[in-house]
Amino acid sequence: MAGKSLNKVTLIGNLGRDPELSYTAGGIAVAKFSVATNERWKDDSGNAQERTEWHNIVAWRKLAEICGQYLKKGSKVYIEGKLQTRSWDDKNTGVKRYTTEIIASDLIMLDSKSEAVPADVEPSSPMAEESPAAEKDDLPF
Repeated sequence: MAGKSLNKVTLIGNLGRDPELSYTAGGIAVAKFSVATNERWKDDSGNAQERTEWHNIVAWRKLAEICGQYLKKGSKVYIEGKLQTRSWDDKNTGVKRYTTEIIASDLIMLDSKSEAVPADVEPSSPMAEESPAAEKDDLPF
């Protein structure tokens, strides 16, 4: 089946924890962190309701290093990326496990200027794309 498709995610939320910055065996930086988004509405009775959704984020290369250096728990961020599902076999149970993550391609820090990244650092970069498939086996998670 020919045709276009689109895999794009856009989020604005707050970090649930400090980013975990590590490096693959090939020396490529990877940062992992979670972002919370909140949804608020009134139910049929007029009572205020709220739901928090947690999103697992993975950033690569220079973008990962920027995340590790400048983002902290509670930081407000705008993230663009794509959904990616990966699987692995649980070593303890032998059961195949799955997780869906957002592979970040762009990031804007939305906190106040005093806490923001210096003006000469560009968070979005073509270097932010994911690691080549051959190196995914070297991931520390």
